Amino acid sequence: MEWSDEGIILGVRRHGEAGAIVELLTREHGRHLGMVRGGASSRLRPMLQPGNSVLAVWRARLDEHLGYYQLESARMRAATLLAVSHAAYGVTHLASLARLLPERDPHDDIHAMLEHILDDFDDAGVAARHLIRFELAMLTELGFGLDLSTCAATGATHELVYVSPKTGNAVSRTAGEPWRDRLLRLPAFLRDDEEVACSEQDLRDGFELTGRFLLRNVLEPRGQGHSDARAGFINAVTRAAQRSAV
Repeated sequence: MEWSDEGIILGVRRHGEAGAIVELLTREHGRHLGMVRGGASSRLRPMLQPGNSVLAVWRARLDEHLGYYQLESARMRAATLLAVSHAAYGVTHLASLARLLPERDPHDDIHAMLEHILDDFDDAGVAARHLIRFELAMLTELGFGLDLSTCAATGATHELVYVSPKTGNAVSRTAGEPWRDRLLRLPAFLRDDEEVACSEQDLRDGFELTGRFLLRNVLEPRGQGHSDARAGFINAVTRAAQRSAV
């Protein structure tokens, strides 16, 4: 068995004295593990860092085997990303989200979205919006997508400012006003163009929204909770937003 694909490194763990098991999110073969001979060496360590993109060739005698990777660097981002607090947390959290996908099941849209996010992760506010949208995309990919396009009560497509915590459907300002204390807030950057102004409260509302449904529908049924990296990322971008507001 042999295939070639583009991949993003999600994680690496040492195997034996010199080898490493590398976990990739590949474009056509999904989340896939493989052994890299000499992966623990100083020559390969800089390439085998989460967030880097590689060109991968995977070989195994049988499809169900772990197999071996031969990797070539395509885009080295890790050194830059890991030097910034929010990005270091963000890369770790993105990897934990990608691990929710079934192994060896292709999700090319998620791969493309992750690639785009990692290429545009320098600014904390932009990175936060990207990550919230990625969490929404993961909910959809896992079968728990939210309907933020129309009001669940009236069918209206404008003035959508709330989300029902029960159904995950948007609710208009007029329809939701009597129950606003029970509804989640839908920040403007999720209902309008991504370039609209985004406040610290908007980011908190976005993370509350995606976090609620990820926890209830995906993580808790698996006996999991949110990663520590998610909390670290939120704290880092919040501090950045507070500094920029001064």
